[in-house]
Amino acid sequence: MTFLRAYLRASTEDQDASRARADLEHFASERGLKVAAWYVENESGAKLERPELFRLIADAHEGDVLLVEQVDRLSRLNTQDWDTLKQRLSDKRIRVVALDLPTSWMGAGANLDETTQALLGAVNRMLLDVLAVVARKDYTDRRRRQAQGIEKAKTAGLYKGRKADTERHAVIADMLDRGMSWSQVCAATGASRSTVKRVVDGQKAQA
Repeated sequence: MTFLRAYLRASTEDQDASRARADLEHFASERGLKVAAWYVENESGAKLERPELFRLIADAHEGDVLLVEQVDRLSRLNTQDWDTLKQRLSDKRIRVVALDLPTSWMGAGANLDETTQALLGAVNRMLLDVLAVVARKDYTDRRRRQAQGIEKAKTAGLYKGRKADTERHAVIADMLDRGMSWSQVCAATGASRSTVKRVVDGQKAQA
């Protein structure tokens, strides 16, 4: 039995990773399908090691569908890391269906003959590669413009760096001091484990 496994990602904690959930639910509902599991995380798409993405891959059965809003939600990876991710997906024959890649839509719950599946798979692999390259270029272009802007601001004496969310960090620190686990803190505050780690590291540095 084929399962749809939806992957939702946002780059920072200030963004809502679940924003596209309604669109994915609508897509599945229109086709008489149901999303079997949701995997949500706030991690950069330029980072290969994403816990929820790899949990999805580990949970998936052969032939399951990985459903995403856009290809850039799955990857802003460099070529080597993108090849690694594609191999992990291929090992389990996980089909990628993206709302911004209409040719992939037939892979969601469709019973296709072997020849059609092969042709469609070849087309989608090519288009996925193209969109992944575009997503990577967009990422590197934005990083370059950001660095240029910061450098210009530094030169003008205007750049002071990003301020930490001290109030939120204080709440997390208090929860940890009261003996709550990292998982409990993440669930209660919506913070990622990387944020909790920063708070813990900050406490150690002040000790």
